[in-house]
Amino acid sequence: MNEKKISQSRADTLVVIPTYCEAANIAPFITEVLGAINCDILVVDDDSPDGTGRVVLDHFENDPRVSLLSRRGKQRGLGPAYVDGFTRALEAGHPYVAQMDADFSHRPAELPRLREAASRADLVVGSRYVEDGRAAGLGKFRRLVSQGGSLYARAILGLPIRDVTGGFKCWRRETLEVIEFASVASTGFAFQIEMNYRVHKKGLSMVEVPITFDERRSGASKMSTGIFLEGLAAVWRVRLGRWR
Repeated sequence: MNEKKISQSRADTLVVIPTYCEAANIAPFITEVLGAINCDILVVDDDSPDGTGRVVLDHFENDPRVSLLSRRGKQRGLGPAYVDGFTRALEAGHPYVAQMDADFSHRPAELPRLREAASRADLVVGSRYVEDGRAAGLGKFRRLVSQGGSLYARAILGLPIRDVTGGFKCWRRETLEVIEFASVASTGFAFQIEMNYRVHKKGLSMVEVPITFDERRSGASKMSTGIFLEGLAAVWRVRLGRWR
């Protein structure tokens, strides 16, 4: 598959969107993001067998704001996808880097509030668990896993935020440059925990902006028992300093 390479920064914000089998969602999602904020977009696709990458090329081949990175081989997964996306964002010179899920669980219309807050904080977390935040798209089990995982990680790591596992964020490029994100080994929601911890250990500022977490529009959730257990183990690995 051919790829659209990310070019030098045009907008000040790059939105990194990792994908695996999101062919039904990705084109309308990108369209909504572009309509919500002045940005560039990098889709990081793990060679989705449903042709997600091809959908991006077919719909946005002539749009210079949209780029595609198609990853193959063994080094796939959510964490490595974000590492590759953030690396390319820094190379392209974007001052701000946002991250979102492609399934509409994160509302594009809320992205401008996160970007605005990033002008005052080193990391902005879209939070389901602060005042005015909602987790309407989580069923009872997934909500229990999410809230329980956040409480567990906060207790062990001393993190100053309530939504530790959330994946809707906006970063300053300077923050990414100092936390050595390329060495993060975690995947799944453990990646979010480890990245938050690195920001906290550097003494950088973290703020939460309330968001509404919706149910995905199409496709199946990527959450699994294995990802959940990996997250529990990763908290202790991070706490004991093995993340270095």
